[in-house]
This record gives sequence, structure tokens and C-alpha cells, in this order.
Amino acid sequence: MGRVTARRRVLRIREGVSSYRPDTLAAEEPMEIRVGGRPLTVTMRTPGDDFDLATGFLVSEGVVHAADDVAAIRYCAGATSDGGNTYNVVDLVLAPGVAAPDASLERNFYTTSSCGLCGKAGLDAVRTSASWSVAEDPLRIGPEVLTVLPDRLRAAQRVFDSTGGLHAAGLFSADGELLCLREDVGRHNAVDKVVGHALRSGMLPLRGTVLMVSGRASFELVQKAAMAAIPVLAAVSAPSSLAVDLAAESGLTLVGFLRGASMNVYTGTERLATVPV
Repeated sequence: MGRVTARRRVLRIREGVSSYRPDTLAAEEPMEIRVGGRPLTVTMRTPGDDFDLATGFLVSEGVVHAADDVAAIRYCAGATSDGGNTYNVVDLVLAPGVAAPDASLERNFYTTSSCGLCGKAGLDAVRTSASWSVAEDPLRIGPEVLTVLPDRLRAAQRVFDSTGGLHAAGLFSADGELLCLREDVGRHNAVDKVVGHALRSGMLPLRGTVLMVSGRASFELVQKAAMAAIPVLAAVSAPSSLAVDLAAESGLTLVGFLRGASMNVYTGTERLATVPV
């Protein structure tokens, strides 16, 4: 199993004083996702929660919708020339009757840790049809609940404290209880790990929940939230224009620049209790 962190020797300069010292870094390794033995994509990720990552990715792509859609999941031996197991290749076996991913979903290039959409044939292929309607979710949430989420997310980040180099995604209940947190060098991977955990735990659809992410809110994160039926996506930084457009189309509440008592609500303002529509 790959390590979450790695140690490297660095030259540290502080106020003109130089010294060499070991530094702890967030690990980054490639992981190939296969379905029924057929390669689907390669993503650069932080090792750990790999089965959650693989299943969450398939939820985002509209391939699986419930835990029993996946008959088996395993690391593949023989990934190296000597037949060893690098724990960097995961193969999922779909249950009978579950359609395999369409060939158009296969990525032409590997998915980097900063971009979950690389190699997509086109934007239309990304606008995956969701199995559940986010717009119909009746959740109402107070702004005061949202304001505490960044600190709760940060407090639960274990690996960030030693590396300073990981994104986090946290799934919260409507009253601010942390239900699941995952870290990764890629923010889209962290979200896939959360969604994959939810699928494997029988929690989908994730109605009445809030997804809180470190960093910005991109189109891909809105898509992943919508595919898992998460009605509220909150980020500590800015959303992109396409993220706002997709959130509006999906009926999802998108919150950006959530810092302290301040926030920008870009779509779905009707879900915020005590706030005029």
C-alpha cells in the first residue's frame, strides 16, 4: 500500500540563515482504474481510500448508483514486470445487469491531480445525466451553520498538518455534523473519495447534506455533487463561471468565499433559511 506522505531533504532559508533538513510532503502516485479488467482512466492521487476513489469516480460518471452495483473491487497483482502488486491498479467488477462504461468515457490522457476532466471528448460528455434531482431537495440551512464548516473541515485534516499540501472534502449534515472527510492532492479526488465512501456505505443519494471543499469550486466538483444528489456545495475560494452555470441548471446551492461570517451565495439562495430570496 502506498504511503500518504514522503520525506525529502530540503534547503531551508529563514531570515538569512540556511540549513538542510528533512521535509514531509504529500505523496502523489498514479492510480489506474479498470472496470472488468479493461483500463478506464489513470488519475494522480494521494494513496489511501483507493476503493472509495474508484467507486466515487464511477458515481460521477453515472456508471453506478448503489453499493450493490459493484460486485467486487480489488487491487491488481502483476502490475509490474516481476508480477508484483504496486497497489496502484484497482479493478472493479460490476454486478450483473449494470452496464459497463461507454467507450466515450475513456480518458485519452491521464487525469492530473489538479484536473478531473482532462481527456474528455467534449463538454457534452461531462454533463452527465444525474439519477436524482438536486432541485427537488427541500433542505433549508442557516448561514450560521455554513460559517462553522471551514474550521471543522480544517480541524479534521490529519495529513495537512504535516504536509500543508493536501485538499480536503468534507460531507456534513444539515446541522453541521461531519459525516465523512477525505484528503488528496487533487480536490476532485477528495470529493470522489467522499462519494465513494457514501456509495459503499449505502448512503446515496446524499439528500440533505452539504459538501465543503478546500480551495475553489470548479465545474467538475459541481458535477460530482449533483451526481451524488448533494444539494449544497460550499468552498473557501471562488467558483468558476461554468460551475455557477451548472449549479443553476442543476438546482444546486453553490457557496463560495466561505470565510468566517462571510460568504457569496451564487445559486440556490432559497435554501438559506432566514435569508430573503
